[in-house]
Amino acid sequence: MIPADDLIALVRNYNPKTNADLIRAAYDYGRLMHEGQLRHSGEPYFTHPVAVAAILTEQQLDDATIITALLHDTIEDTKSTYSEVAKTFGDEIAMLVDGVTKLTNLQLSSTETKQAENFRKLFMAMSKDLRVILVKLADRLHNMRTIKAMRPDKQVQKARETMDIFAPLAGRMGMQWMREELEDLAFRVLNPDGRASIIRRFITLQKETGDVIHRITSDMRSELDKAGIKAEVFGRAKKPYSIWRKMQEKDLAFSRLSDIYGFRVITRSDEDCYAALGVIHRRWLAVPGRFKDYISQPKSNGYRSIHTTVSGRDGKRVEVQIRTRQMHDVAETGVAAHWSYRDGVRSHNPFAVDPSKWIASMTEQFDGEDDHDEFLEAVKLEMYSDQVFCFTPKGDVVQLPRGATPLDFAYAIHTRIGSGCVGAKVDGLRVPLWTRLKNGQSVEIITAQGQEPQATWLDIAITGKAKSAIRRALREADRERFVKLGAELARSAFEHVGKKSSDKTLESAARTLRLPDIETLLARLGSAELTAQDVVQAVYPDLASHDSDEIERKRALIGLSPGQSFDRAPCCQPLPGERIVGITFRGKGVTVHTIDCAALEEFEDQPSRWLDLHWASGKHPAIYTVTLELTIGNDAGVLGRICTLIGERKANITDLVFVDRKPDFYRLLIDIDLRDAEHLHSLMSALEAESDVASVARRRDPSLAARTAAAE
Repeated sequence: MIPADDLIALVRNYNPKTNADLIRAAYDYGRLMHEGQLRHSGEPYFTHPVAVAAILTEQQLDDATIITALLHDTIEDTKSTYSEVAKTFGDEIAMLVDGVTKLTNLQLSSTETKQAENFRKLFMAMSKDLRVILVKLADRLHNMRTIKAMRPDKQVQKARETMDIFAPLAGRMGMQWMREELEDLAFRVLNPDGRASIIRRFITLQKETGDVIHRITSDMRSELDKAGIKAEVFGRAKKPYSIWRKMQEKDLAFSRLSDIYGFRVITRSDEDCYAALGVIHRRWLAVPGRFKDYISQPKSNGYRSIHTTVSGRDGKRVEVQIRTRQMHDVAETGVAAHWSYRDGVRSHNPFAVDPSKWIASMTEQFDGEDDHDEFLEAVKLEMYSDQVFCFTPKGDVVQLPRGATPLDFAYAIHTRIGSGCVGAKVDGLRVPLWTRLKNGQSVEIITAQGQEPQATWLDIAITGKAKSAIRRALREADRERFVKLGAELARSAFEHVGKKSSDKTLESAARTLRLPDIETLLARLGSAELTAQDVVQAVYPDLASHDSDEIERKRALIGLSPGQSFDRAPCCQPLPGERIVGITFRGKGVTVHTIDCAALEEFEDQPSRWLDLHWASGKHPAIYTVTLELTIGNDAGVLGRICTLIGERKANITDLVFVDRKPDFYRLLIDIDLRDAEHLHSLMSALEAESDVASVARRRDPSLAARTAAAE
């Protein structure tokens, strides 16, 4: 365990004006409170808070954060109280310790707690003081470094939680070093064989190629010296998990990976950064598409650097990051740089981001998300995204994730502009809304009064902010209709189990399902986000049947107007469970196609006829005909066995036509009534397993749609 004087010395290295007496008092208080407590390893428990404090000194954080680390488990695990900590160490430290305690008590690894709820709780805790999460991240890092003392099942649980929540959070805060170490420590637990394999291959590679890092570092220093640029150059091999992830994403073997080494060039000024870039590009070949300038277009967490990937004569690629010392300090500590000290005073790094503004930008777009899963989707989109930078017509810069569309651009400017978007121009040319934007493009959004978000926009937008706003607008537009439909569905469902759908019953269901009120419950029921069975089961778990009444055909689709009829397109024969779209025919209702049906090309220039539809959730009756094309052996009894097999799968044959008869095989078309896509998959799997069936396929014939349309 690090003695108090050594810990104070670590702080004094970057903050000579530190309050050594207060740190020593916190050290002695924490040791007294934890006296007699042991860790899983058998060490005194207080070794852990001291180690957490030492980790935070590496980020040169203020006294309050260091003291909070020393005391972060006292309120939770000892007889200490909030008021006692406040009286001894002040309100600021007491508030921070209490914040860490509440964060620890969230039970983020509980199987009953959805990951989305975990993220929401973390963001709420962070919004009060970001130093709370800095202490928690350091706490998790030390626990992961000493995880071998835990039970194997506990190790896996903590490692998965670290990989899913804490590592990406550290990365989003700009603390890339911590993200990489947390990922690698979790990787060691979750896939020890994979990690060992990567390390073995690294050792083999070093034997074959020698010390690549030393060679390239020396070459870079030499080239920079020739150009008169004073800079530090560092090289390193990427972490095993980083390499493993790249192998999985690109489906490449280790031998085919190129940029497994990374190099950093630390210069004295912005001008030297660009000069160094020129030197490196003259000496080595730049890899197209692998250049990013985060100096002129910083990330939202304050990160600034030039990234480029170059290759030498042997074809080996290496990644190079070029930045100044101040940029490097922010790159190492991220948002935490706001509290860093240098030479005894708070470091006023011009590149450090104001934590309150950063938190506001991260949470603003998620405040309107009622659905936990949608919140998780939005957070992950923001956490894991790379960035592109585009310009408004006035020259303002808009940061977006890679792959963003003009629709995302519109919502990034303002929700009102996004909702009223009817088109876009990129670099002066009109483009579809699904166009993927590229770095440096100028985007102009065309709006119109009366325009409302469309359901199809959810497949176009990729940012959490845009998707959240679109879903919210769609819910509001359809809410009244969905509430009425939900009320009818609830009434019918409760009558089915001999109960009444009263306000009291629905209030109870809403509470159990964690919904704010009855209207929200009915709206979600009507929009098929909840099933009637879910609602009944929330109030009467013993009465709700998993085999509830089958959905009537007239209620099978969500999205039709009252009284509007529909027919399934004969070309693709859509089934419940498949993504669908409707095409309206004047006076003849709606024809429903699968979203990938080739016949839809005929209606591309008639967007007003398209309807966004989806199947109602629940059990559908086996009334949806699908045509299967089979090739079977021409042997006695084969056809009978096929028909029996279909009947055993609760499917009904309505027609059977032989289209080709050969001495050894028959080819035939069978019309079969099915419930849904899962029923079809189950039946086809059973047919494929039959030894006398040479092939089985679902028949799709776009010409049938053309003939039907002509007849109408």
